[in-house]
Amino acid sequence: MPKGYWIARVDVRDPEGYKDYVAAAKLAFDRFGVKFLARGGEHEKVEGPGRARNVIIEFESLAAAHDCYHSPEYQRAVAIRQKVADGEIVLVEGL
Repeated sequence: MPKGYWIARVDVRDPEGYKDYVAAAKLAFDRFGVKFLARGGEHEKVEGPGRARNVIIEFESLAAAHDCYHSPEYQRAVAIRQKVADGEIVLVEGL
């Protein structure tokens, strides 16, 4: 079965508040056994507007990626993130 991924691009407006999001999201990420492939770090913007923070998270399947995003644990984290950051998350099926 192909892996599933989240590709997240984020501009953090409130770094202190973002720490609360990270702590809340950890509950969902622990539950779903995610693997972070990229989490912030250096990047090069080569096309499009880009974002300051880029994250790639691996799941055992696209269904697991979907279930994590829609889980009660992650939805609590979303409510925090949307107050302190702007961004996009795309769920993608691997090869």
